[in-house]
Amino acid sequence: MFIRKIGTIGRTYRHVQRYRQILTILFKYGFGDLIDTLKIDQYLEIGWQMISKKRREKVETLTRAERVRMALEELGPTFIKLGQILSTRPDLVPVNFLQELVKLQDNVPPFDYNDVKLIVETELESPIRKIFKDFEESPLAAASIGQVHRAKLIDGEEVVVKVQRPNIRRIVEVDLEIMLHLATLMERHLEGFELHQPTKIVEEFARAIEKELDYTIEASHLERFGNQFLGDPTIYVPKVYIDETTTRVLTMEYIDGIKSYELNQLKQKGFDLKEIASRGADLLMKQIFIYGFFHADPHPGNIFILPNNVICYLDFGIMGRINRKTREDFANLFLAIVQKDEAKVVDALLRLTIWDDEPNSNLLERDVADLIDQHFYKPLKYLKFGKLIYQLQELIARYHLTIPQDLFLMLKAIATMEDLGRKLDPNFDITKHAAPFLKQIQFERFYPQRIASDMFDSGTDLIYLMREIPKDLRDILAKLNRGKLKIGFEHKGLDPMLATHDRIVNRIAFAIVLASLIIGSSLIVLSGIPPKWYEIPIIGLAGFIVAGLMGFKLLISILKRGKM
Repeated sequence: MFIRKIGTIGRTYRHVQRYRQILTILFKYGFGDLIDTLKIDQYLEIGWQMISKKRREKVETLTRAERVRMALEELGPTFIKLGQILSTRPDLVPVNFLQELVKLQDNVPPFDYNDVKLIVETELESPIRKIFKDFEESPLAAASIGQVHRAKLIDGEEVVVKVQRPNIRRIVEVDLEIMLHLATLMERHLEGFELHQPTKIVEEFARAIEKELDYTIEASHLERFGNQFLGDPTIYVPKVYIDETTTRVLTMEYIDGIKSYELNQLKQKGFDLKEIASRGADLLMKQIFIYGFFHADPHPGNIFILPNNVICYLDFGIMGRINRKTREDFANLFLAIVQKDEAKVVDALLRLTIWDDEPNSNLLERDVADLIDQHFYKPLKYLKFGKLIYQLQELIARYHLTIPQDLFLMLKAIATMEDLGRKLDPNFDITKHAAPFLKQIQFERFYPQRIASDMFDSGTDLIYLMREIPKDLRDILAKLNRGKLKIGFEHKGLDPMLATHDRIVNRIAFAIVLASLIIGSSLIVLSGIPPKWYEIPIIGLAGFIVAGLMGFKLLISILKRGKM
């Protein structure tokens, strides 16, 4: 999605109301210091007094992470999606914020059926009665991006239709442009934030939400996922109806099942809860360690149970991908932890994570040993994988290591499945299901065909490298000979100084104009130039009034920042 930078006209006409709303909500949840630092007070001329003292005191009792989550929920669809995506990015967000952002809810009122009908007919280029034999006006569920309706095709097949909210793309575009403007101000005014590159985060988020606004991508996810499990009787993948699917409308098979968290209903219907837990874990392990393409949001509401303990996944908007190297490195990590070998654990961790400066291995091994002592000197069935992952994240953050997004999604999916498995079966052991897959990955390295394939790939890369080195070296020498070799230097940390310099220059210019007004007005008053009001020249009096207003504005601006 292309994001336009906000200019003066944009801030004045297109964004001003939304900008004020966003900043008022930020102030409401205790982020007034941030607003002041970013120097965007002018947008809050309306709104500062709207927050009562009692409400401010209540907000101040909450943690900063809780206030961020609540603010995002009130800010609406775009910001909720930003929070949900950031909850999968441990490389960008501290661990305590990750735990809070996971709680984000996007339950919103449904939109009118007339809008639904118009969107469906526009997208499918046909009257709704010619596509669907029946279409329920009341939605099954409504969320920030779209809502779901139950329907029946002309041939009688029961389906659900996901319809995108009207004008949601327009709303998202305006919010993204404001986000980009705020991110630009952060890089300019908050020391150290230029290293985090918030503008790049907004641009990456724009690409992510663009995918969520295109339902054909979810449809392709669903089809690929279904192809992975063709012939597997333990899982059922809903059918997607491509002819009735566009970027704003998704039509898929209606699933009549029981949600996996409805334990009493499952028991009453005679389902085997232990078998469901076991199958769910095995299916997730297949997705991750065999296919490398997995459902990244397997919470209980997205898993339905069908007759004969068959498992059915729903909502394929968020999917994860794990390549062979990452699977092998994770297998090394898991087996090293089980073997209680701290050195191997540290080596595997460094292979799995991203880092700028290599951490102190001795200190990291010591903390890893403490983690192993806490969890692995008791039967594995008592191991709580979710708690282990949380502590591992804290350990990784402490040593300034970064977990890649897809690896984090994988760990989160396993922890979610473990939580569901323990609800279905108190004796559920996720490690028992993971171990055979991890051992298989270890054994595959020694297959003759695998060794031959790796040697062939390495030889090909070496030949390519040897062929390219002379050409690259020749280009470097040629540029050096012509004096065209350039070395770039980037200065860090100058933005705050430049911003202070600009502010000083602006105040000096403001003061000069103010002094000129006072002097000019004094001369006009003394000269007695008409027209007059009570024998005082009106032009000179107007000059004094303007000068007074400018002086008060300058004084207020200085006092707000606590510096005279």
